[in-house]
Amino acid sequence: MTAEFILPDLGEGIHEAEIIAVKVKEGDTVKEDQVIFEVETDKAVVEIPSPYAGVVSKIHVQQGQTVTVGSTMISVEAGGSASAAPGKTQETKEKTEAKSVADTAKSSAAKAETKTETKALAGVSGNGKGAGTTVDRSRPVPATPATRRLARELGVDLYAVSGSGAAGRVMKEDVMSFAAGSLESKLGTSSSDSGKQSTAGASSSPAKPASSAASSMSVAEKFGGSEGGGGGGGPLNFGGRAAGGHIEYPDFAKHGKVERLPLKSIRRKIAQSMTQSWTLIPHVTTFDEANVSDLTKLISKYEKEYGERAGNPKVRPTMTVFVLKAVASALQRFPQFNSSLDENTGEIVIKHYYNLGVAVATERGLIVPVIKNINEKSFFDVAVELADIAAKTRAGKIELDRLQGGTFTVTNIGAIGGTGAAPMINFPECAIMGMARAVEKPIVKNGAIEIGTIMPLFMSFDHRLADGAEAAYFVQHVVKLLEDPFKFVLDI
Repeated sequence: MTAEFILPDLGEGIHEAEIIAVKVKEGDTVKEDQVIFEVETDKAVVEIPSPYAGVVSKIHVQQGQTVTVGSTMISVEAGGSASAAPGKTQETKEKTEAKSVADTAKSSAAKAETKTETKALAGVSGNGKGAGTTVDRSRPVPATPATRRLARELGVDLYAVSGSGAAGRVMKEDVMSFAAGSLESKLGTSSSDSGKQSTAGASSSPAKPASSAASSMSVAEKFGGSEGGGGGGGPLNFGGRAAGGHIEYPDFAKHGKVERLPLKSIRRKIAQSMTQSWTLIPHVTTFDEANVSDLTKLISKYEKEYGERAGNPKVRPTMTVFVLKAVASALQRFPQFNSSLDENTGEIVIKHYYNLGVAVATERGLIVPVIKNINEKSFFDVAVELADIAAKTRAGKIELDRLQGGTFTVTNIGAIGGTGAAPMINFPECAIMGMARAVEKPIVKNGAIEIGTIMPLFMSFDHRLADGAEAAYFVQHVVKLLEDPFKFVLDI
């Protein structure tokens, strides 16, 4: 029986993907859950596992090709009882998978934390479906590719998990709950205690310098072009440009050799987002400075202990961690900066959750993973999660649900240098805060000149939703917390 696998819905707002690697060839025998493709969306690189076991009869796509959701990727001659058949059965399966993926993208932050917790201590298979239960391993477990990947990461046997979805489909929540229960029984700890250990291993380290990122990748690779990669990226009909409108450019080739590269994948998405942000949001930027002398000493004193506690030397109480927590505090006092303006309805959308995006420099461009419900997490928890998302983002392995739902963004140019910047707002958010390198400077304190460690801060905001005075108060709140770390950690 021939089963055709089509590209499933990969997440909110994702309609196409570029084939980065084809992991199998025609005639190969594949196992269920074996990774068969690596694709790049406008958000991240995603591994696509096979939902079938059998022999590859035909591969319908090739490396460098851009495919849309619903495109046929591969045909497999499935032996025995195939998990699905072509035609309507397959179409129904993919529609169900699409709904499942959309549902899981909206899962709560508590479940996301459980996922982090279980990954940090993965490898425990846990409880089965019940003593004496007979499991038919000749038939694949109904689950989406994203759920199968999560199960592999957590070391969970899908046959042991009871599915809560339609027709017994195993959902992401089922896998996470199963893994969490396994850990709890193995370690003999409460879920709250586990939650505190969950965040082991994150890096609040600043993004690596752009120079090192750029040097390891050619311009063609960085901007999406490659040999055999197909045609151009197509006209950029976004932002304020009318669809199909023609822009006159000079003949660049008239003056010397030129090279044209298609603007695709992540770089194209960045171009679209920046155009959208600059076109729709009236930007204003306010600047300030924080004397972080005491905070710098505190970080140096406890830096090693964070790494030891997490079992990961990259987990450190860096300045970014404290800025993120300070911003979360400021957002609760000034909710207008945790909002969006819906021009379609003429309404201000105030978010009563605090999901902070952290700009991470990668070889292909700036990606903004999100730390969700940061106001509910400790400094250590934030440091652990920051390390995790930074490492995964640079490796192109960040989960799609961790790139969605941001309410405010923080960017750090300190690793590169500079004394300030006017960052662009991450649409549809209404503000972004940046931080530059903290350096020692002469300052006046109590009428005397001293040497202090001064860090520039700058915030761009949507002037339709807030005035300059409100933005200045917001930044001042952040400054006060950073300048008095003892008062900050005591939350007084």
